[in-house]
Amino acid sequence: MAPLTILNSRKKAVTRVNRNSKIFTSIIKAIQEKKGDNIVSLDLRKIPEAVADFFIICEANSSNQVKAIADFVEEEVRNNTDESPYKHEGFTAQQWILVDYVNIVVHIFMPETRKFYSLEEMWSDAERMEHLDH
Repeated sequence: MAPLTILNSRKKAVTRVNRNSKIFTSIIKAIQEKKGDNIVSLDLRKIPEAVADFFIICEANSSNQVKAIADFVEEEVRNNTDESPYKHEGFTAQQWILVDYVNIVVHIFMPETRKFYSLEEMWSDAERMEHLDH
């Protein structure tokens, strides 16, 4: 009989990432290149109930820009690391697109939506780092 852990399809990968990992730096650079604003990473590695090692959060000024950032993140990560997202959500409404790489979850928000969900407050125990916009 298979162990119950196999039933959990959403599980952190065994390999840990950090802010110097190629996937992490590729995501940040892609967001910066598409002019994402207020880029923040939350290090969730010391929070036992966290679903990922990092959240990367940013915002865009229009739904078109939200989609452009999400598309470019996926393209750049694929080009630089050969990784594809485990899943992505939000492409229909384009107020909040989530791109899930298991260890890193990217959240691209419209400003009002980001304020409403306030992920930074919800995960306030996480070490927070701001990434300067380019």
